[in-house]
Amino acid sequence: MKRFYKAAQKNYKPVLMVCYDLLMLTTAFLLAMTIRFDGAALIAEPEMALCLGLTLVSSSFIFLRLGLYRTVIRYMGQQALVAVLQGVTASAVVLAVASYLTYAGVPRSVPVIYWCFALITVGGSRWLVRVYYQMALEIHKTRVAIYGAGTAGLQLYKGLIHGETYKTVAFFDDNASKQNTLIDGVLVYSPVKILEVIAERDIAEVLLAMPGVPKRRRREITRSLRERGVVVKVVPGMEELVDGAGRVSDVSQIYENILGRAPVEPQKTLVSASITDKVVLVTGAGGSIGSELCRQIVQWGPAKLVMLEASEFALYQIERELCQQQQDENLGVEVTALLGDVRNRTRVAEIISAFKVQTIYHAAAYKHVPLVEQNVVEGAENNVLGTLSVLEAAEACGVEQFVLVSTDKAVRPTNVMGATKRLAELICQDFGRRFGRTRVCMVRFGNVLGSSGSVIPLFTDQINAGGPVTVTHPKVTRFFMTIPEAAQLVLQAGSMGRKGEVFVLDMGEPVRILDIARRLVQIMGHTVRDEANPDGDIEIQITGLRPGEKLYEELLLGDKVAGTDHPSIMRAEEERLPGEQLQRLIGELRKACTLQDAQSVHRLLIEAVKDYAPKQSLVDTVWAQSMEGRDAGMLSAGGAEVKALPLPDRSGMEQRLKGKLPEV
Repeated sequence: MKRFYKAAQKNYKPVLMVCYDLLMLTTAFLLAMTIRFDGAALIAEPEMALCLGLTLVSSSFIFLRLGLYRTVIRYMGQQALVAVLQGVTASAVVLAVASYLTYAGVPRSVPVIYWCFALITVGGSRWLVRVYYQMALEIHKTRVAIYGAGTAGLQLYKGLIHGETYKTVAFFDDNASKQNTLIDGVLVYSPVKILEVIAERDIAEVLLAMPGVPKRRRREITRSLRERGVVVKVVPGMEELVDGAGRVSDVSQIYENILGRAPVEPQKTLVSASITDKVVLVTGAGGSIGSELCRQIVQWGPAKLVMLEASEFALYQIERELCQQQQDENLGVEVTALLGDVRNRTRVAEIISAFKVQTIYHAAAYKHVPLVEQNVVEGAENNVLGTLSVLEAAEACGVEQFVLVSTDKAVRPTNVMGATKRLAELICQDFGRRFGRTRVCMVRFGNVLGSSGSVIPLFTDQINAGGPVTVTHPKVTRFFMTIPEAAQLVLQAGSMGRKGEVFVLDMGEPVRILDIARRLVQIMGHTVRDEANPDGDIEIQITGLRPGEKLYEELLLGDKVAGTDHPSIMRAEEERLPGEQLQRLIGELRKACTLQDAQSVHRLLIEAVKDYAPKQSLVDTVWAQSMEGRDAGMLSAGGAEVKALPLPDRSGMEQRLKGKLPEV
C-alpha cells in the first residue's frame, strides 16, 4: 500500500495532464461537430461514440510516445512545441481512420476543424502556463546585463531565462557590428554607454561572458567596471564547465549571492603600506588563501615576493600562474618559489635573512577539522610550533610586519584544529607584547567560498555526480566570504597591526549550510528532491555532525571591539596568557610532539586554551593504533612491561639556532 501511494504521488502530474488532454480533445471534437452540423452534434449514436473513444485512446498513446508528459512545461522549448504539433496532427488522422473503420460517417471537414481546436487547447494551454510561470519569476529576479554578445553570452542568456535568480535586460559588446542589434528582443549596447544604461535599466550586476577573450583583456574590463562601482561577475564558458576546466573560484563568483551581502571593497592606502616596494614572504603560498595572497600582492608592486610552500606541486602551480599573470599584465615583480617546512626554523631564518624580508603573511596551516582531529601531533606541530618558528625567525632577523592568518574556529574551539589556531594566536599576542622589532597581528575570518575543503566545491562535485548532497545538520550555520575578500582583509589588516591585535571582518549574518545546498542545486539548473517534491533531481541527505564540528561559529571571544580605518574591519582586544605560563606550555608541547605523545599534546591544548571544550575524547589515529599494539604486546609477554623503542632526537636543530633566536 505504501509503495502504491509513493508511485501515485510521484506520477500524479502526468496522470492529470493525460486527463486534461483527453478532456480537451473531446471538447475539440464536440466543437468541430457542432460547427459542421450547425449546433446539432450527433455523438449520441453508438458508431460516433466508438469513433471518439478509439480516437482518445490512440491519441493518449501517441502523446505518451512523443514525450509530452515527460516535458516540464516551464522549460518547454521548440522541440516540445513540435511534438505537440505532431501529436495533434496524428490525433486528427486517427479520427479520420476511426470514422472509416466504425462507419461513423464523420464528415471529411471535421478532422480539419478538430485539428485546429485541438492545437489551440492542447498546445495553447501549455504555452499559457509557460508564459505565466516566466512572468511570475520576473518579479523576483535580479536585473543583470551580459557583457559579451557571442556564443557564451547567448548560452548564458538562455540558461538565465529558466532560472529563478537573474533577468537579462541588456547586452554589451566591444564588437561594433553587434551593437544596436537585438538578441531575442534584448538590445546590444556599446560599453561606452554602460553607466548610463545601468542607471536607466536599474541593472544590479554585470555578468562577463567572454571565455574566448585573453585573460589580460578580461582583467582590464573587470577592473575598469569595478573602479566605477559596478558589480561584475566572471562566468566561465559552457565548454569549460562541462570539461571541468573552469576554476572553482571563477564559478563561485556566480554564487556570491550566497553571502547575503555585498563584497567588502579594499582601501588602497591600507593595502599598499605593507607591500609596495617591500620584500614580502608568504608561507603556505600554495594553499587557497596563500595563493590568492600571492596573486594580489604582485599587483601592489612589491620589491620582491618570496613564496614558501611544503607541497612541491602546489608551489609549481602558483609559480606558473604568477608567471602568466605577470606576462598578461606587464608586471615586473621578482617572484621566488622556495620549498620548505615552516617547522624548520633554520630554513625559515635563512630565507628571511638572505632575502631581507620585511613583511610576512603566515598562511601555512593544517585546517581540515576531521583530519586534524585524527592527527593531533602533526596538527599541533604545524599550526602551533610552525607559527612559533616563523615568529622567532622574524623577530631575530628584524622583520617589520608579521600577520597570522587565523580562523573563526579558534573562538571557543570544540576541535583540535581550532585549539591549535587559538594557541598560535596566544603566541602572537605574547610576541606582540614582549618584542618591539616586529609588529604582530592576527586576522580572523570565517569560511571561504571556493577554498579547498569548503562546501562549494564539495557540493558542486556532488551535484555534478547526480547527488546526494550531504549536509551534516539542518541547523548548521557559518560565516562566509570570498577568497579575494579574505586575501584583501589579510593585506589591509597587516598595515594596521601593532602589538598582537586580532582583526575581524564584519561578515554580515551567518548562513545556513542547508540553504546554501538548496540554492546551489537551483543555480546549477536542478531541483531538490524531498517530501514536497518527490520528482526532484538532487536529494539532500543529513549525515550528522563530524568529530569536533560545531553548529555555529563565532568571530569574537569578548565584547571589547573597536573600529579601524576600514569601516568593515574591527579590532578586538582579547585575553592573553601570562608569558611564564605560555613559555612552560610551549616547552612541554615541543617535548610531547618530539615523543609523538598525542595524549599529552591534547592535554596541553586543553590547559592552554581556556575555552577549549572538546566534544569527544582523543581520536588520534596513530596514537590509538600504538595503544592497541602496546596492550597486545603486554598480553603476549604475560603482563610484563614492554618498553618502546627510543625516538630520534631533534635537539640538533635547536642547538644550531641557540643564540640567534629569542627564547620562548
